Amino acid sequence: MTPTRPDLNALPADARAYIEFLEESLADAESAAESGRDIAGSSEAPTTSQVITISRSGQAKRTPRHLYSRQRRGGMGVFDLDSGEDDPPAFLLVADVSDRLLVWTDRNRFFHLAVADLPETPVRGKGEAISRWISLQADENLAVVIPDGGGTNLQLLSDRGWVRKFSRTQLPHLKVGSLVEVRAGHRPVAACWSSGGDDLFVVSRTGQAIRFSERQVPISGGCLGIRLDPDDECLAVAAVQEESGVFLVGDDGKGTVRLMAGFRTNKSPGAGGKVAMKAERLLCAHTVAAGQDALIISALGKIIRFAADDIPAKEGVVQGVHCMSLRADSVTAATVTDAGAPIAEEV
Repeated sequence: MTPTRPDLNALPADARAYIEFLEESLADAESAAESGRDIAGSSEAPTTSQVITISRSGQAKRTPRHLYSRQRRGGMGVFDLDSGEDDPPAFLLVADVSDRLLVWTDRNRFFHLAVADLPETPVRGKGEAISRWISLQADENLAVVIPDGGGTNLQLLSDRGWVRKFSRTQLPHLKVGSLVEVRAGHRPVAACWSSGGDDLFVVSRTGQAIRFSERQVPISGGCLGIRLDPDDECLAVAAVQEESGVFLVGDDGKGTVRLMAGFRTNKSPGAGGKVAMKAERLLCAHTVAAGQDALIISALGKIIRFAADDIPAKEGVVQGVHCMSLRADSVTAATVTDAGAPIAEEV
């Protein structure tokens, strides 16, 4: 018979912390044991959707999404991009093989790249250097990679919280390799597509966030989206509505779905943020819908796919739940994607 958990409040704080650590480790181990078993009915039929992984130095590959089996939330995942421990994965996204990618570097130079040009490999693969298709300068690195499509406006965010809006009609006129700045002296860090009538949810690495109407972003030059402390920086921007949820995950593998119904819209951009999720270092913020899947990749190149509905959605501030089990590892990127059509059962 399993004994009832006693009240630990009478114990010294360090003893309580140690016991809670052991309990959490046991829960992680049990979850990891389950991670190799697919959830019944979760297999996806062949699709043209590609999971694209790119390392910090620009080693890139694509793999059909249906080759990634859905696991249980909190599992350890499987090995993906084989780029070596000194070159961890930095970008994770899903796009159709017919799409193109829009790319900004940390020097504010703009490029685009056809998804089909990237090498297709198995789940575990080395890929090829993206410099084969994009001419990077010495010590220049990728900063933003986003599929071309999905909205009326592209919202580009800088490390210091500046937001610049590009209409879809502007993008075809951007010259490959040209300087396309968010703002002078700022570095691009993230982008999202919006409909023209969305709110923007801007998030920093310390978990501070602000929500405001995209209509308040001038089409020329942009504006400050969030006011940050000097030791903080922005990491993500997402287009949201009142009924939206945003998937947030930190480098410790803990995540949540923050419901916008519990996050008030600011009257204007440029104010200080408020806590979206308690985390030492957030890594991503993606608008997520019911029935979608989450994908997370770690510094050691392990990737997990699981149902985003398995993450409890919250209107208030939380620390998050375990989304990926880590051992001497950390999360480096995450995204969300459609679940895809299940494989038809044989009759």
